[in-house]
Amino acid sequence: MNARLDAFSSPTIGKVFKHIVAAGKILEDSTLPTATQELVRLRASQINGCGFCTDMHTKDAAAAGETSVRLNLVAAWREATVFTEAERAALELAEQGTRLADAAGGVTDEAWANAAKHYDEEQLAALVCAIALINAFNRANVMVQQPAGDYRPGQFG
Repeated sequence: MNARLDAFSSPTIGKVFKHIVAAGKILEDSTLPTATQELVRLRASQINGCGFCTDMHTKDAAAAGETSVRLNLVAAWREATVFTEAERAALELAEQGTRLADAAGGVTDEAWANAAKHYDEEQLAALVCAIALINAFNRANVMVQQPAGDYRPGQFG
């Protein structure tokens, strides 16, 4: 598969992605657990059908010590027993935040309240930003049909 547009040599995409990456780096300093950030990035990428980001965040999470069992069960997190209640709340928020067009009214009050039970305001802010940023990357990569499979952990960091 070849990309419709070479995102890596496009000056415009390069400049925009540079800013999105810089915004994402702010989250590294947040108290939202890195594992939670990777899980929500992975889940949103799966929902959006973004092979490139699914590949990237699976590999980055594994390189950071995430288990293959948990990574393999992200798509079926509701039935899986390997996620904490906090992670489950974050995954629900990620799903609802990713599927905005599918839900009248967007994220439910119940999903928000459940996440707020597990995360403080700054962690919620980081979670919202992580979900929004990965959705931006997903949409661009899906539109240009960015191929997946060749990513190396830490390649862009």
